[in-house]
Amino acid sequence: MTASFSVDAVVLDIEGTTSTTGFVVDVLYPYSRARFGALLAERGAEPAVARAIEQVRAELGDPGAGLDRVEETLHGWLDEDRKATPLKTLQGVIWAEGFAAGDLVAHFYDDVVPALRAWHAAGVRLYVYSSGSVAAQRAWFASSPAGDLLPLVSGLFDTENAGAKQEPGSYRRIAAETGVAPGRLLFLSDRPGELDAARAAGWLAVGVRRPGEPYFEQGVGDHVEAGSFDEISVSGSGSTV
Repeated sequence: MTASFSVDAVVLDIEGTTSTTGFVVDVLYPYSRARFGALLAERGAEPAVARAIEQVRAELGDPGAGLDRVEETLHGWLDEDRKATPLKTLQGVIWAEGFAAGDLVAHFYDDVVPALRAWHAAGVRLYVYSSGSVAAQRAWFASSPAGDLLPLVSGLFDTENAGAKQEPGSYRRIAAETGVAPGRLLFLSDRPGELDAARAAGWLAVGVRRPGEPYFEQGVGDHVEAGSFDEISVSGSGSTV
């Protein structure tokens, strides 16, 4: 059964929605874990890295925490799959370089890229809102197996420039930034708490429920459910796809 929406923009979660969580956990997490130490030691003066280090220290309540403790904290957060902004910032730096070097190629479910291209062609703006940093998102969409998808995307949002993904205020900020009325924004995610927050901000929301993903058994609550992007019809600029 297809769910149909008339909207001006679609906002995409990544893990579990456009892409498998397994790739992130099994490929990207180990890739960053192996490189945190060198990044902190060799590039700690770079603005993005230095800011992330200070954010970790602030979270620890220890302004003088050494780089070994900062690295240990990052590893702990990684084990917890904690959506901590400094962790995501540093992962983004590492992943962006891995994608640029050709060490990494992003994963997308087969139904995603054709849908994104069709929605974009129909005049619907596409945005990304992920706990992964903007740098990581940019590298991810630029390095898909289908080529560079960034020309399809109008903007990128993360926990630093928008806020936590289960807070309605984050979705209000995105609406204000994009200039799209909340009722004309559609959010796609596999996480019920995120869908709830988007709806509380006045957005439309669809829970994408894919077999094998962490939230599959939990379901999507009382939200509209789709098993793939093929089950979502979006109209924009007078066209329906």
